[in-house]
Amino acid sequence: MNKFGYRQGIISGIIISVCVVYLLRLFTYQVVSDKYKVMAENNSQRTETEYPARGLIYDRNNKLLVDNQAAYDLMIIPNQVKKFDTLELISILDITKESLEKRIQDCRDYAKFKPSVLVSQIPGNKYAVLQEKLYRYPGFYIQTRTLRKYNVNHSADVFGYIGEVNSEQMKDPYYAQGDYIGISGLEKTYEKHLRGTKGKRVVLVDNKNRVKGSFADGEYDEDAIVGENLYTTLDVDLQEYAYELMQNKKGGIVAIEPSTGEILVKMSSPGYDPQLMVGLDRGKNYSKLLNDPLKPLFDRTTMAQYPPGSIFKTVQALIGLQTKAISLQTQCTCSGGAYIVGGKFMKCHHHSSPVNLLQSIENSCNPYYANVFKRILELPEYKTVRNAYGEWRKYVMSFGFGNKICPDFSNEVSGSIPTQEYYDNVFKTQKWYPSYMISLSIGQGELMITPIQMANLATILANRGYYITPHIVRSINDSISSQIKKHVIPIDRKHFDPIVEGMQMVIKGGTGRRAQVDSIAIAGKTGTVQNPHGDDHSVFIAFAPVEDPKIALIVYVENGVWGSRYAAPIAGLLIEKYLKGKISDKKKPLEKEMFQGSLIHDTTSKVKETSNE
Repeated sequence: MNKFGYRQGIISGIIISVCVVYLLRLFTYQVVSDKYKVMAENNSQRTETEYPARGLIYDRNNKLLVDNQAAYDLMIIPNQVKKFDTLELISILDITKESLEKRIQDCRDYAKFKPSVLVSQIPGNKYAVLQEKLYRYPGFYIQTRTLRKYNVNHSADVFGYIGEVNSEQMKDPYYAQGDYIGISGLEKTYEKHLRGTKGKRVVLVDNKNRVKGSFADGEYDEDAIVGENLYTTLDVDLQEYAYELMQNKKGGIVAIEPSTGEILVKMSSPGYDPQLMVGLDRGKNYSKLLNDPLKPLFDRTTMAQYPPGSIFKTVQALIGLQTKAISLQTQCTCSGGAYIVGGKFMKCHHHSSPVNLLQSIENSCNPYYANVFKRILELPEYKTVRNAYGEWRKYVMSFGFGNKICPDFSNEVSGSIPTQEYYDNVFKTQKWYPSYMISLSIGQGELMITPIQMANLATILANRGYYITPHIVRSINDSISSQIKKHVIPIDRKHFDPIVEGMQMVIKGGTGRRAQVDSIAIAGKTGTVQNPHGDDHSVFIAFAPVEDPKIALIVYVENGVWGSRYAAPIAGLLIEKYLKGKISDKKKPLEKEMFQGSLIHDTTSKVKETSNE
C-alpha cells in the first residue's frame, strides 16, 4: 500500500509540475511577450515586405546608366476583403472588371491569408488618387518598391530587363508571388548581386486600413539591404554613336580593348528603348516587340550565328603557317577565280595574279585560301583528311570559336564548328576529300560564328596571339571579377606579324580603304558573306593603332552587300571617334552617308536564331 502511495505521489508531482510549466508559458505568451501578441492580433498589425533598391549600373567613366525610381504595387489580403466599389477601383487602375476579378481570384488561390500583388508598377499619378481612397477598400494596401529608370534610350540588349517571378523561379525561397527578378542581360546574370536583401516592417493599422505607425517601436522590423552596383566597361558615348551609325540597319557591333578584354561597345540593331519594359504598359510593349518582324528582342551580338566570310581567311593563314602547309612565299594563280579541288571553279575578285600570302590578304583571294585549306587537310603527318580536319578544328576552336567566351550574358550561344562525326553522317563515310568541305576555307558553309567571337578574333590579331576573357562588368562595388583570364592561341607569335601586315595593306590599298583614318595606323579585313535569301552581308574586323592597339572591333551589317560598303566605313568612324574624340570635317560626308543609309526592307537574313534562356 505504501508502495502504491509512493507511486501515486510521484505521478501527482509530475502532473503538477507540467501544469505549473504550462501556466508559466501561457503567462509569458499572453502577458510578457510582445512576439506572440503580434501573432495574435492580425486585425491590428500587418507585416509588410521592405524591398531594397536594386544596384545601379555605371559605364567605364562612372556615368550612371541605370537608376531606380519609386513605384507602387496594390496588395491584397484576400480573407480581409469586404464589399467595395468595383467600378471606382477599375476606373482608377484603368483595367477591366473581368481582369480585376481574375486577379483577385488568382491571389485567393495563391494564398488567402497572405498578402499578394494585385496590380504592380502603378505610376505616381494613379497612386496619389488611390492612396486617398484606400480606406474604402479593406484588405487592400499599397506596397512601395523601386523600378528601373534608364538614363539612355538604348542598350537594352546589355542591361536586359526585370519582370515578375514565375512558379519555377519561386522555388527559390527568396522570392514570393509578385517579386521581380532579372529576366535577361546583366539584370539576369547579376541578379543575386543587384537584387539586395529584403527586409520587413510590422505596422499598426486602424479599422480604416490606415497605417498608424510601427509596432513595438520597430523592434521586429528588419532593414532591407540595397543591391550592389555594377561598374561596366562600356563607353556610353561610343555606344550611342554606334547606334546612330546603325540606324535603319540590321546587325551588330562589338568593340573590345585588346589589352584588357573590356567591351567598349556592344550593340544589336535594331534595338529598343529599355524603358518600354517598365510600368503598366510593359506587357503590351513586350508583345509588340516580340511580334516585330525586325526582332528587336533578338540579341544579334551573342545569339546570332553567322558565317564569318573572308575575315576567317586570317585564321586559315595562321593555321597554314603554323602547320607549315604554306610559307610567306606560297603563291596561287587567280584570274577572277580559279579551278580548285574536285574540278570546282571558285569565283574571286579581279586582281593581279599570282598572289603571295600578303597579297592574298590584301585582295581577299578566294582560291588562295581554298588552296591553303587543301594543303592543311593533305599534310602527310595526319595520314587522312578526316584526321587532318580534326587537328584543324582544334586550332579553330582555340580562337574561341565554338565556345561561349563572355561570362556576362547567359543568352550567348557557342556557334558551330562542325565535328568529324557531323561530316561522317553527311558524307556517309569516313573517307573524305578536301572538296567535301572546301567552302569552310573562305568562312562559308557550315561554319557559324557570333559577332562577339568575331570581335574576339580582332583582339587576338591585335595582341598577336592571345586574348583576355571578353567582359562587360569590370567590378561589383569594389570587387573585381575573378572570371577574367588570359587565353593563349597555340600559334607562334612570329606568324601574326605578316598577317597584320597584310591587314594594313587592306586598309592602305585594298578593300578596306574606306576605313582609313588620318594619322592612325589601322589593320583590318573585309568580308562579304553569301546570303542565299537576299543581299549579301557586309563584315569588317579591325584594330588600331597597329603598334599599340586600343580598340578591336567587328561590324556586321546584314544585307550590306560588300564589306567595303557599310561595315568598313562604320568601323573607321568608330575608331576615329574613340581615338580622336571627334570626326574630322574630311569624314563628315562619309558619316552622313552612313547615317542616312537604310537597309531595312523585306529580306530574310541567313541567321540561325537560337536561345538558351
